[in-house]
Amino acid sequence: MIMGIDSFRSNSSHLNFPLSDINAEAIGRACHLLEKAEITDCNLLYRGSNYVFIVTLVHNRRETKAVYKPCQGETHLYDFPDGTLYKREYAAFLMSQALEWYLIPPTVIRSGPFGIGTIQWFVDTRNRANYDSVISKDLSRLKQVALFDYLVNNADRKAGHFLEGQDGRLWVVDHGLTFNTEPKLRTVLWDFSGQSIPEKLTSDVKSLQQKLKRGKPLSEMLHQLLEMPEVEALEQRIERIIENPVFSHPESYRSVPWPWI
Repeated sequence: MIMGIDSFRSNSSHLNFPLSDINAEAIGRACHLLEKAEITDCNLLYRGSNYVFIVTLVHNRRETKAVYKPCQGETHLYDFPDGTLYKREYAAFLMSQALEWYLIPPTVIRSGPFGIGTIQWFVDTRNRANYDSVISKDLSRLKQVALFDYLVNNADRKAGHFLEGQDGRLWVVDHGLTFNTEPKLRTVLWDFSGQSIPEKLTSDVKSLQQKLKRGKPLSEMLHQLLEMPEVEALEQRIERIIENPVFSHPESYRSVPWPWI
């Protein structure tokens, strides 16, 4: 069955996190639910270049919605290895958690009706995203997103990838095109180019660098999800930010995505 996203917004009994409850513990509880819950319904969305589904999850008589992106539904791309986009989605989530920025909704890797893939918490949005509404939000959070996209080398940050929850919190989604070894940053969010990166964000990146030391859990997990040169390229981007904490400039017309949304 193919359905639009609006039908899930209007009919969902899905629980949203209160803004004050967003922390590692709350997201950990949500990830546990995503991992353990039974998938009772699976509906194909009509949008997207890859196959994306809305699934219904039931756990301890509690029902919630999630977004399911199976590996076998990924489109072949010339510049990303086949069957790796779901791993990149999860690697980006781990980075968001390690930075303690909590930009990305709770995400896990698990098997679903169409095989292994990511299951991500469904954000019941209040408004459709557009660039004007995104840029009018909390600038400190947008600077986090801009720096995060550079860190993960995001090749596809469109305005439609910003979601505003019912509680007003801004989330970002769709991180399959990340962690390439080649510079791929393509985003609508160039507003801070040339500005100094806030000291707090630079400090967070330094803490991330320590968490990526060889033998530490984050490093081990990323090496399972990504190729070694991709992890090394990430480490080099971190070094550049620490040495020169300035938001980057677009390099060409390819640095801006099309379509914008």
